[in-house]
Amino acid sequence: MTADPDTLLLAEALIARRSLTPDDGGCSRLIAERLARTGFAIEWLDCEGVTNLWATRAGAAPGPLLIFAGHTDVVPPGPREHWASDPFAPSRRDGLLYGRGAADMKSGLAAMVCAAERLLAAGPLPGMLAFLVTSDEEGMARHGTRHVAEVLRHRGVRPDYAVVGEASSNARLGDRIVVGRRGSLGCNLRVFGRQGHVAYPQRADNPIHRLLPALAELAATQWDAGNASFPPTSFQVSNFHSGTGANNVIPGEADAVFNFRYCTESTAAGLKARVHAVLDRHLPRYQADWWHTGEPFLTRAGRLIEAARAAIGEIAAVQPELFTGGGTSDARFLAPLGAEVVEIGPINGSIHKIDEHVRIADLEPLSRIYERIARSLLGA
Repeated sequence: MTADPDTLLLAEALIARRSLTPDDGGCSRLIAERLARTGFAIEWLDCEGVTNLWATRAGAAPGPLLIFAGHTDVVPPGPREHWASDPFAPSRRDGLLYGRGAADMKSGLAAMVCAAERLLAAGPLPGMLAFLVTSDEEGMARHGTRHVAEVLRHRGVRPDYAVVGEASSNARLGDRIVVGRRGSLGCNLRVFGRQGHVAYPQRADNPIHRLLPALAELAATQWDAGNASFPPTSFQVSNFHSGTGANNVIPGEADAVFNFRYCTESTAAGLKARVHAVLDRHLPRYQADWWHTGEPFLTRAGRLIEAARAAIGEIAAVQPELFTGGGTSDARFLAPLGAEVVEIGPINGSIHKIDEHVRIADLEPLSRIYERIARSLLGA
């Protein structure tokens, strides 16, 4: 297929808006203007400086609610001189569209908007189509989709299906459908000792010596065995710091940061309890500040996965793998609303990298996949 000029032009317009998280850069206004022209009701659910667009198009008859979801914010591009072209000036080269957010995930949003426009131009829909677009996915993710999901829950809105336009494909468009994500649980740990001279260790209490055996035990622990859908829960230390900078001083404190990516065989409460049992055994004095950014979720076989597989098979001529790996996404906030949730988007090999890009020839097929899924689920 050749590139869909509407999708390509909209993707370029979004990339050109400098939307470093949590700044939206005017992206959602552009999307809202396009959606409003096709009859969507536009609502802004902004929170703490985060832009949140909730746009709905009621159907001609009662039916299911399908959400197209995504984020406009992007990660910092890094040094400009490392990019072959300006990361916020979209550039077409050798069949690729370059720019920060090209894959993650402005091309996905553009494809969704164009899919909705074609869908609604063909006639009225049964059911309801909605867009949830936020500028707080790449950052702390506290005031974006999480906030909108709470508003929807308070209103009693229960979506049936949600498609998140994250860059989910591996080697070719449509070869993966993300049907679940692991939970993420982290801890900022501070261990207290007593500072002193290295020549007089009996007068000090070295927090490093106390912390290292605790971390070694945690790293060697098998937290669960995983299951058919998820790998085993993993524990990783991401930061470690201690010392005054002098080579003859026993420090008084040691800090570590660790993270669990946990599957449905474990719970956040259970992991915390097991960690504290280890820490209490090794550490007389410590402070553990926990942060929890999402529970694991899994969308099982149902109408959404069936529709997604059929659409990808028909348009991209590939049989997708059902995948639960990778990091986190805003899908973790939509699944608890009761929706079947999947992530489908372009190839993810360049996300967050220098010279991020997407294949231009993938844009129309991606938009057609979204359109085909919506037609199947909404009965259009």
